[in-house]
Amino acid sequence: MALFGTLVNGVCIIVGSLIGMFFSKIPEHYKETVMHGIGLAVILIGMQMALSTETIIVVLLSLLSGAVIGEMLHLEEGLNRLGEWIGNKFSSANENISVAQGFVTASLVFVIGAMSVVGALDGGLRGNHEVLITKGVIDGFVALVLTTTLGFGVIFSVVPVILYQGTIALLATQIDRWVPEQVLNGLVVELTSVGGLIIVAIGLNLLNITKIRVGNLLPSIVTVGIVYAVYLIF
Repeated sequence: MALFGTLVNGVCIIVGSLIGMFFSKIPEHYKETVMHGIGLAVILIGMQMALSTETIIVVLLSLLSGAVIGEMLHLEEGLNRLGEWIGNKFSSANENISVAQGFVTASLVFVIGAMSVVGALDGGLRGNHEVLITKGVIDGFVALVLTTTLGFGVIFSVVPVILYQGTIALLATQIDRWVPEQVLNGLVVELTSVGGLIIVAIGLNLLNITKIRVGNLLPSIVTVGIVYAVYLIF
């Protein structure tokens, strides 16, 4: 089943978030230090991914075009509004910001990354779910830690994760008819690099070093395909 790995990933996030709720009462200075540790680890992961690029111009143009589209569509504001709406449904008014932050941060961390794309492609193309199951275990532990610091909004990140990875997996069952394997492999490399830079931005935000509107960079994940196609043509 093409969606098996995605569903396992989602279950792991839910389980990790539920366990994390039992540790939400730890002192604030513990939470702050743990969050700094998460931020540093996220930056390291992002840098490793970003350095995989073979064509830096593709990465640059993808980020630039994606940023313009994201700003035009106000994606960051939309994500925050969605998080706040979820907060209104499941918490009191003074907790809405925390729920929104947990939802947005966790969604970006879990969705953006090489394992999401490669794992979903493997699941759809070859029926191999090992990558997504491994990612699920990692995401479960990350969800546990994020929940202790950002609250139960983290658990709702399972929805975009399943929608994103599930869509890729289903499309992958047909993609080999349209895209040669060599081209697909090259695209995944550049997509990984773009995603890595976005993950670095998430880490910097977690450390409160910057306030990058990461949500407005998300279209880069799509525009990289167009930019890479144009690059191959010329």
